Amino acid sequence: MIVLIKILQVILALSILILVHELGHFTFSKMFGIRVDKFFLFFDAGGTKLLSTKTGWFSRLFPKGKDLETEYGIGWLPLGGYCKIAGMIDESMDTGYLQNEAQPWEFRTKPAWQRLLVMAGGVLFNFILAIILYISMLAGWGESYISNEGSCIYVNELAYDMGFRNGDHIIRFDDYEPENFALLQADMVRRTAEKATILRDGDTLDIYIDHSRIGEMLNSPLMFDLARPFTIHSVAEGSVNSGSGLLQGDRIIGLDTYEIPYVQDAWPILEAHKGESIAASVLRGADTVAMDIQVDSTGRLGVFLTSPQVKTMEYSILSAIPAGFVKTFTSIGDYLQDLKLVFTPSTEAYKSVGSFIAIGQIFPSAWDWYSFISILALLSIMLGVMNLLPIPALDGGHIVFTIYEMITGKKPSDNFLYITQLIGMLLLFGLMFLAFGNDIARLF
Repeated sequence: MIVLIKILQVILALSILILVHELGHFTFSKMFGIRVDKFFLFFDAGGTKLLSTKTGWFSRLFPKGKDLETEYGIGWLPLGGYCKIAGMIDESMDTGYLQNEAQPWEFRTKPAWQRLLVMAGGVLFNFILAIILYISMLAGWGESYISNEGSCIYVNELAYDMGFRNGDHIIRFDDYEPENFALLQADMVRRTAEKATILRDGDTLDIYIDHSRIGEMLNSPLMFDLARPFTIHSVAEGSVNSGSGLLQGDRIIGLDTYEIPYVQDAWPILEAHKGESIAASVLRGADTVAMDIQVDSTGRLGVFLTSPQVKTMEYSILSAIPAGFVKTFTSIGDYLQDLKLVFTPSTEAYKSVGSFIAIGQIFPSAWDWYSFISILALLSIMLGVMNLLPIPALDGGHIVFTIYEMITGKKPSDNFLYITQLIGMLLLFGLMFLAFGNDIARLF
């Protein structure tokens, strides 16, 4: 059931993103009187279509659909979608129109500035979608996160090897002072920080970051977990420790013969004592109390812990509008930094590139509108930025050639555009194979 929910979320998110992106191209094409032959969600490779307004069952139910200038439909191959614009060399690689005289309703006959807007329309609409989604999120839910101020880290093996220790407080990376605790690892990697300044046992220390390990950092989840004291908020109803004497505010500082500075230190000990009674040292106020507590069959105590301090910012509809713009452009900047790492081979960040499998893993296992909208906004930004890359098969490649034409007054030949489009398609297929290969390697 969890897999099905994730698959449905991925399909819905990609469908929305593709439709919005292609709608951008479609809108500007229609605005400038350019004919759009096909508007498809997913690819109808081999001419196989799940739905078409001009053929099949849909055209029989709605015969007027055949009279529409544009064929709208759904293909069977869920690897994207396309808007087939008359007189343009695109991913369909259809060059039949080149044999005919150019027509006034074709893309190739329009001024360069109009063609530029048609090609940029998809990216523009993706960014607009992200802005709308972020404004909706901020106005509806506000923004909540664990502040880095006063928070300490609990490290994994990689972070420990780099010099970080449990209980450290990260003050800054170079001159940047991080605000959101959950983004510490991302901030360190994206900014290719030279050093981290930390607070440890009252002393300020500098840890120098080895950039040759950036690839490891990208593929090492939870380098900086939140170090949480084992402080009891309440004992669950029906818990194995209902009569143990544990009270709200008690902090477990020892189990068996082991010290428990943080709750993470307790998990392996509790796991080793499933279904048993274990001696505990409990800090209650200024006193230390010794008591026996019960571990259930799953290695848990049946208690609720004190929640970390969460910083919440609330927005009105009016205040959410500028905040939504800021969040969108901040996210665009962050993703550009991620791409810079991917295209720097020494970082080995390319090993973190993922496909639909990786996208599916970031969606929650239960439906949650806030998470879905948040992920959708981020994916919309990623799709927009990716399409701006100057690869001929992407919008960015077409934009570069059009800008070149506007500056020099020389329009690239159709044959040149065809060859570069073919090269771009090969590059994209290579990127897809890399992404799928990385996902399969991670699965095993």
